[in-house]
Amino acid sequence: MISWTGLFILCSVLSPALCCDWLRHYGHYSNISLTLIRLMGGQLTEEESPVSFPYKLYKHIRNTEVGSQVVFIRDSLVQISDLYRHDNLSFVTWDTDNTNRFRMSIDRQIDGLNTCANKQVDNSLRKYYRRLRARTLNRTGGSPGSWELIRKETQLHLEQLDLLVNSIRPSAAASRRSSTTSQQQL
Repeated sequence: MISWTGLFILCSVLSPALCCDWLRHYGHYSNISLTLIRLMGGQLTEEESPVSFPYKLYKHIRNTEVGSQVVFIRDSLVQISDLYRHDNLSFVTWDTDNTNRFRMSIDRQIDGLNTCANKQVDNSLRKYYRRLRARTLNRTGGSPGSWELIRKETQLHLEQLDLLVNSIRPSAAASRRSSTTSQQQL
């Protein structure tokens, strides 16, 4: 039989991510963000990004512990949020309401994931977003074309993050079931 103290220690030792109920809601907010990123502008650009998409980084994170994956997801969303706080959004022709709702949806996901993640951002992730910003927005002064590249890259990231969360959910659900069973035995 596990006591409440034991359960608390179990959750803190395993990983806050495994004990975090918020992951169940991630899919809903992710769908909202993906829909809004598509609705806030026209068709996505066919132009290639000057910064290669970090598929290797996503592949690497899939092979790490769940807690690190949740931190990666949260930190990716923080980096995306920071992109859209850039000063030169005035040049874009996106729907203002959908753009604001998109930013709020991303912020909501960050807030929810903050309850699960407590580590710091991965430096390679931060470097990628810094290069992306420098080679698109900073180089062009925030031109509409560079913002369309950012929107296209954002959609790719949101899709990859969604896949990552979907791979985490079975582990998190199993952990919640075992902690619920332990609570019922008290």
